Amino acid sequence: MFFLSRWRKDNKDFYKFFKNVLGFVPRRTQIYQMALIHKSKSQETFKGHKINNERLEYLGDAVLSTVVAEYLYRKYPYQGEGFLTVMRSKIVSRANLNKLGQKIGLSQLVRYNREVNGMFKSVDGDAFEALIGAIYLEKGFRFTRKVIISKILCTYLDIDAIAHTEWNFKSKLIDWGQKSHKKVSFEVVRVLSGPRRQYESRVVI
Repeated sequence: MFFLSRWRKDNKDFYKFFKNVLGFVPRRTQIYQMALIHKSKSQETFKGHKINNERLEYLGDAVLSTVVAEYLYRKYPYQGEGFLTVMRSKIVSRANLNKLGQKIGLSQLVRYNREVNGMFKSVDGDAFEALIGAIYLEKGFRFTRKVIISKILCTYLDIDAIAHTEWNFKSKLIDWGQKSHKKVSFEVVRVLSGPRRQYESRVVI
């Protein structure tokens, strides 16, 4: 892949990250370098194919979700499906993965268009999922599972604290409305302009 030469000056930090954070040294470095290229820094091959981490992100998302689901299933043997589903959603949420990516130092390695300040809110989380996809392709599921659990979940996350953290306030309102026999609805008041579309909403009871 022609873009590898651009990474030579970063090789020291690149290998240090893998050895210190993930506990191994990659052999197929091309795939890991691709995992750290955001679509805003896409490169094209001579055939016109774009090189970025979107496909690896897709794969890593599936692997991460599976590993987290199994981990929670074993950690909480007496909890029901609802609790496990909510817990998995909290752990693999974009906000949590962004924080996780920043904690482990991905922000310094990801290549993206930094001139567009504030436009790409999920760069670190996307790169984290892509990294998981890359590990899976090189090392297989069992190795990837071990890395996710021992090097990430048990090192950088307080799972029990996450269990007691409320995050889906919309669902809480809906549940309250059903139990209290109140009609709860959500209305968009206006659409806010900017690099990322945002909505101002209100709750009507």
